[in-house]
Amino acid sequence: MNNDAIRLRSVSRRYGAGECAVTALDQVSLSFPRATFTAVMGPSGSGKSTLLQCAAGLDRPTSGSVTIGGTELTRLSETKLTLLRRDRIGFVFQAFNLMPSLTAEQNVSLPLKLAGKRVPKSHVREVLDQVGLGGRAGHRPSEMSGGQQQRVALARALVTRPDVLFGDEPTGALDSRTSREVLALLRSMVDHEGRTILMVSHDPMAASCADRVVFLVDGRVNGELIGASADEIAARMTKLEAVTC
Repeated sequence: MNNDAIRLRSVSRRYGAGECAVTALDQVSLSFPRATFTAVMGPSGSGKSTLLQCAAGLDRPTSGSVTIGGTELTRLSETKLTLLRRDRIGFVFQAFNLMPSLTAEQNVSLPLKLAGKRVPKSHVREVLDQVGLGGRAGHRPSEMSGGQQQRVALARALVTRPDVLFGDEPTGALDSRTSREVLALLRSMVDHEGRTILMVSHDPMAASCADRVVFLVDGRVNGELIGASADEIAARMTKLEAVTC
């Protein structure tokens, strides 16, 4: 049995045509094993967000293949791709994207309701407990701190029991203390629940919580670090940014 949660093979993504064409990803091949936490870093314009979007099925590669849990996304129809994202993938973004008129509990149950599925209250409460918000189920976003709102967004991503959790700068809008709390929660989900997390970040401290950091430059993989400290990651980023200036 293949142990990869996500696999990209020779993935390229180009926008536009002719002289105006931009290559955001250029023949990227990467594997992300199950129950691992990977951070993707690189200078501005390196292709980080495009990689995340292609890996998560939010954008289709121009060429190459993307596989999640044995299912090749590039062969799916839009309908089947939508269903796969809904049932097997979780997303957490820098913007919390919560519905302001709904309580935490209602925000978390929203993906299940939109899918026409029964929403067991016990499961929703269980997920809120998991992110440390069991006592905040009836609170609306305006009654919670930024860190608490991001925890609600995380609970919403987890309520469908996804195979993979994708994060696009999930701690970018948080202060350093709250950021550390959310990252510790993500780390715990990998270590104790076997979740697979792929996170784009610009923050060496955030990336140091991952098992592995993959670096992109000009749409291509430019090495990786395993179990690196924030200082080591920052030093690598400084070198990459110097090269691209």
